[in-house]
Amino acid sequence: MSDKEIDQPTGVETTGHEWDGIKELNNPLPRWWLIILWISVAWSVVYWILMPSWPGITGYFAGVRNHTERANVDAAISALEAERSEQMRQLLNVSSMSDVERDPQLLQFAMNAGESLFGNNCATCHGAGGQGVKGYPALVDDAWLWGGTLDDISKTLHHGIRSTHPETRISLMQAYGELDVFNRDQISDLTEYVVSLSGRDANAEAVERAAPLYQQQCVSCHGVEGKGDRLQGAPDLTDAIWLYGGERNDIRQTIHSGRQGVMPYWTERLTDEQITALSVYVHSLGGGE
Repeated sequence: MSDKEIDQPTGVETTGHEWDGIKELNNPLPRWWLIILWISVAWSVVYWILMPSWPGITGYFAGVRNHTERANVDAAISALEAERSEQMRQLLNVSSMSDVERDPQLLQFAMNAGESLFGNNCATCHGAGGQGVKGYPALVDDAWLWGGTLDDISKTLHHGIRSTHPETRISLMQAYGELDVFNRDQISDLTEYVVSLSGRDANAEAVERAAPLYQQQCVSCHGVEGKGDRLQGAPDLTDAIWLYGGERNDIRQTIHSGRQGVMPYWTERLTDEQITALSVYVHSLGGGE
């Protein structure tokens, strides 16, 4: 005979546990709940056998099905690449935007592929929308150091700027202060001269003193009027677009220490077709020519 107390109102045996005068009844678990529990246990055992489960010292139990999501992802990517292969091959024959625009389906494909590639590879530096940040060019305006045609953009992606690619394009903003070409006062004067080129108020006396300095050291790249030279990647000094900042301190720092930003080349990471798609997308951001 059980020595457990019987709850008088319900007639159910108690467990012997009591909290603040409340006694716990020893009710059996619902049958439906037990059925679900044992089904779950049985399913877990089957899963352990069929699927990857138990870790080991040097690996894990792969399961008798040898299932792996990595293989599934690889298969899905291969299937997608096979589906896209024809359109990707068409991109190899593209030499200008008009070639793409004549085929609306190809244009849409290139835009979608290019947007995805941009997000994965370019947005970190140039921003999610290509707006750029200080030290990294904006791709949404119409100012291009090396040209904004589809071919120009593709060439930049293929070879980079000041990269390690053997065909990379090189431009060099000298560190005139660090190399002792200009002293501190001359750099200040030249800063005023550059400010005046962009149409802002500048110290007239400093501009006059800096004019021969500009002629001696800067004209060969930036031109007499400061319009720049795309063949050399020399920026236009007359507009309001400044890669490294257009305030006096920024300009003074550029003249003193130089600027040698690097645009990496992408031929080791992207295929020619992908670079074409990316070029189409960058061209479409607003500043392509």
